[in-house]
Amino acid sequence: MYVRWRVWVCSREGQRNKKHLERTNRKRRHRAETRTGCGAKFRICRMSPTVTNYVVTEFVSAHNHPLAAPQCVPFLRSHRHVGDADIAQVMAMRNVGMKAAEIMDYMTCQSGGFHNVGFTVKDLRNKLHSSRKAEIRNGDAEGALGFLAAQVSTDLLFFFKYTVDEEDRLETLLWTDGRSQMDYAAFGDVLVFDTTYRTNAYKKPFVILAGVSNNFTTTIFGCALLSKETEDTYNWVLSTFLEAMDGKRPISVVTDGDLAMRNAIRNIFPDARHPLCSWHLERNAAKNVHIPEFVSDFTTLMQMECDVEEFETI
Repeated sequence: MYVRWRVWVCSREGQRNKKHLERTNRKRRHRAETRTGCGAKFRICRMSPTVTNYVVTEFVSAHNHPLAAPQCVPFLRSHRHVGDADIAQVMAMRNVGMKAAEIMDYMTCQSGGFHNVGFTVKDLRNKLHSSRKAEIRNGDAEGALGFLAAQVSTDLLFFFKYTVDEEDRLETLLWTDGRSQMDYAAFGDVLVFDTTYRTNAYKKPFVILAGVSNNFTTTIFGCALLSKETEDTYNWVLSTFLEAMDGKRPISVVTDGDLAMRNAIRNIFPDARHPLCSWHLERNAAKNVHIPEFVSDFTTLMQMECDVEEFETI
């Protein structure tokens, strides 16, 4: 097989399909119209299998719209590309804990501006996601599921559940044993929902569902391994956790304030209180308020047992 012909067209070629404009049940507003029916094109053709050269059969250079300004050209989709050298640098920074936005800021300063980077932060996130999925080696997921299935024979209360994506790869996984379920029955009024762990080989979000026992020690209620941190994923984690715990709902759920997580808690545990984690509050205070005495005073006030009037007078 060989490529007989190929054609390149303008990004504003054609028109948006009318069926998308005439829908009456839309929940989101229409995106800005970008296609203008531009007829600019470049077409080549190979005349026969024995001829290796291609011949230009059609070339239309006229556009029916203003062209992108020179400073905007690097942001066109056809001009954006995350190269191998960029990925190597990005993965090195990713492995030491830097987030995509922080990596993008660094590369922008390194290149001398957004227009010199060669891609956008969305391109970077997509490339990181595809690279992270490609790291999963064959057999690892099956081995993990086999190990969890074997635990059922030694712990009749052991519970695990998982989902797979469109390509039949492991997407979400949650598990909890009998001891954790008994601890939750006794101490599950307060649930700590923590997703800050990424020490696994695949840099996947690792969720710990924990609480505090009557001896003020941390107790683990369950764990989950995720492929992404979205509201739908958190909805699945909390609803599956609720299934594992025979429907017992917590009174309070402590998180780091993530928006997707907050929405999931509102969906699955609508009556639960949602306080923020004191550790994250202290870290944010130290990061954003550069006054040495403030953090210690803030921590003292946050941990103090007092009513509203006492707090306001301090």
